[in-house]
Amino acid sequence: MSEQEKRERYSHILKYTSLFGSVQVLSILVGVVRTKMVALLLGPGGMGLVALFNSTIKFVSDSTSFGISMSGVRNISDAYENNDQEQLNDAILLIRTWAFLTALIGMLICMLLSPLLDAWTFSWGDHTLHFLLLSPVVAMLAITGGEMAVLKGTRALRRLAVLSLYNVIASLLISIPLFYIWGEAAIVPSLVLVGLAQLILVVVYSFRLYPLRLSFTGRVLRQGVDMVRLGIAFVLAGLLGSGADLLIRSYLNNAGSLNIVGMFNAGYMLTVVYGGLVFSAMETDYFPRLSAVGGVGRELNAMVNQQIEVALLLISPMLVIFIVGMPLWLPLLYSSRFMPVLGMAQLAVLAMYMRAIALPAEYIPLSRGDSVTYMMLEGVYDVLIVAFVVLGYHHWGLLGTGVAIFAASVLNVCIVLLCMYLKYGYRVSSEIVKYGMIQIPIGVLSYIMTHLTNGVMYWVTGLLLVVISTVVSIEILHSKVHLMDSLKQKFLRK
Repeated sequence: MSEQEKRERYSHILKYTSLFGSVQVLSILVGVVRTKMVALLLGPGGMGLVALFNSTIKFVSDSTSFGISMSGVRNISDAYENNDQEQLNDAILLIRTWAFLTALIGMLICMLLSPLLDAWTFSWGDHTLHFLLLSPVVAMLAITGGEMAVLKGTRALRRLAVLSLYNVIASLLISIPLFYIWGEAAIVPSLVLVGLAQLILVVVYSFRLYPLRLSFTGRVLRQGVDMVRLGIAFVLAGLLGSGADLLIRSYLNNAGSLNIVGMFNAGYMLTVVYGGLVFSAMETDYFPRLSAVGGVGRELNAMVNQQIEVALLLISPMLVIFIVGMPLWLPLLYSSRFMPVLGMAQLAVLAMYMRAIALPAEYIPLSRGDSVTYMMLEGVYDVLIVAFVVLGYHHWGLLGTGVAIFAASVLNVCIVLLCMYLKYGYRVSSEIVKYGMIQIPIGVLSYIMTHLTNGVMYWVTGLLLVVISTVVSIEILHSKVHLMDSLKQKFLRK
């Protein structure tokens, strides 16, 4: 690969990571307002209840969707890359038909299993009716996932970025008035209405590009078998992931309280979810590009390594800001009642360094259609995180859950890289090792600093570490894509 090709690929990764990152920043700013209002209106207990309902519904959705939202991207991406309009239309018809079928199946299963879902999730009260009322959300998630697969596979990246912002705005406008008027009684109606709004937004965009067509003929159903076979691995992986999420929150609810669930969820959202905004471009841009690479070898290695390098360099300064500013973010985004989760959140931030390295590598088996390897990797991580969180909370309370998330992430990245090396011959580049040896110690040092300093010294030292991490990332990115020159040209054109 020539230097020009390398520069163009780095520029592409940086462009779309920045595009989705910037939109995600706007989404997070809107989400911050929503989260703050929900925290004030419902408190930790109410947020814990929202987390339990969301975890359970996601579990049912992942269990019944047959992985259409992921395997569908691969099918459509192949047709789109070949510039075959007939093949593309057939692929979209197939995805939409199977998404509709799985929507019906998921909704019916949620309705039938409502008493069991109540027994598994709650140790108090009767929430069977709540799960019955939430069953349409499972159907909406299946159809929305199918349409998102269409947009991802056809590289409608800007539309996807804008949709993510609109979804957060819709969630804010719908849920806050309901919570203000009816409090916790509005949780179930708000989840249904938010799911409906997100479905409408996605189908309006998608149907405009590709008008709706469905077919339930034997030929279409048979054609979907291969896609579903690959999707079964996604279902099992989703079952493990959603099940782990549900088990953790159910355990914290029983071993602790609903307030503990709410605090854990707040810390998890603030670090793993908000901190992962840099990764939002991976599923929409990186995965289809990786799927288009034939076979394994040098080109595959180069694409994965370049994605890891950019992700690590972009996220590192932000993680230092998260760690140092956590005493401000918690009361600002939630309320002072959530301060007990401070230690857990700061530790969990460190896990995002590992995520930046592991996630691009985890997409390799997905892009090769190797469902078994992907499922095994997901299963190993889910077992690790559940076991570590249970042990961590048992010994050190909420702080122990932060230790658990970090420890599971470190072990997981080692397992993923070893597996990718043995299975696909993937090797981590020397650049990744070098950048990791610079940026990860800065993050660890910032965490140590939060315990050794206070007052003015805390903020001065923290600011210095933020500047160092930022300068290092900018200098390296500039050397790869002439970042400053590109910014100057854009500025002068304006």
